[in-house]
This record gives sequence, C-alpha cells and structure tokens, in this order.
Amino acid sequence: MAKKVSKKLLNRVFRHVHGDGMGEFSMDGSMLKVLLELDGKRNFGDVASRLGMAPEELVPVMKKLLRLNLIEPLPDTDSMVNNDFFKVLSRELSLAVGPIAEFLIDDAISDLGHRRESFPKKHAAELVAMLARQIKRAEKQMTFKKIMLERIKTL
Repeated sequence: MAKKVSKKLLNRVFRHVHGDGMGEFSMDGSMLKVLLELDGKRNFGDVASRLGMAPEELVPVMKKLLRLNLIEPLPDTDSMVNNDFFKVLSRELSLAVGPIAEFLIDDAISDLGHRRESFPKKHAAELVAMLARQIKRAEKQMTFKKIMLERIKTL
C-alpha cells in the first residue's frame, strides 16, 4: 500500500526553474504532463487532481523533476511579506528619498538574495534597516524606521 501524502505536501506550490546549461536529460510523458501543470499557482494536490492521479503516484515524478532541477518549491506564503508591505515601504521611502525609492528597494532585495514576490518576513527588518541607511536626513530616517517597524509588527 502506498504511503499517504502529507497535508503540507498537498498544499505545497512548485514552479519551473529557468536556468542556463541544464544539460541533456530524457523526459517521459508523465514528467512532461506534470511539468506543464506546475505554474507556480496550483498546489501539489490540485496538480494531482487535474492530472487524474493519486497524490502518491505523483511523488516519484516530482522527485525526478526536483532532482533534474526543473522545478522548485515556492516558499510557504505564510512566511512571506505581502504586497501591502511593499506598497507601504515604497510610499514611505519615496517620501524620504524621492523617485529613486523603487530602485533602492529592488537593489536591497537583490542584495539580500531574494525576490519581491517571495521575500521572507524574517528579513523585513533587515530590509528596512538597509533602506533607512539610504536616507540622509536624520528626522526622515527616524520617521521611516518608526512607520516601517510598526508595519512589520502587523506581519
């Protein structure tokens, strides 16, 4: 009897990995079908259902795709900041430094090794601190920090 798939895995979302120089590999029909269903939005359980497969049948195919670095799991959305956080961050930083705020935010996110759409909550304070150092006027820097730290508390 096949091992039951955990609820955590059923709710996990995967996406394609876009990389250069992946090398050669062979792909069977089931791998291709699964790969086409993984859009970064549907979770594991939904993909299995859409393919008419039991989740237990999907596990070995997913393992192969992971081993070939063709897919990757997305971070758990409960541990990421939401778009509202970035709206507030952008607004407050723009008030302090002007129109270069978006560039500063994107650079800081990149420097921390992340992307905006999957930025972890645990690094939000570090991001705010990095951006605050870009604000030259002390009173604007303090206001920015205060507002953003209050916002982080609500995450």
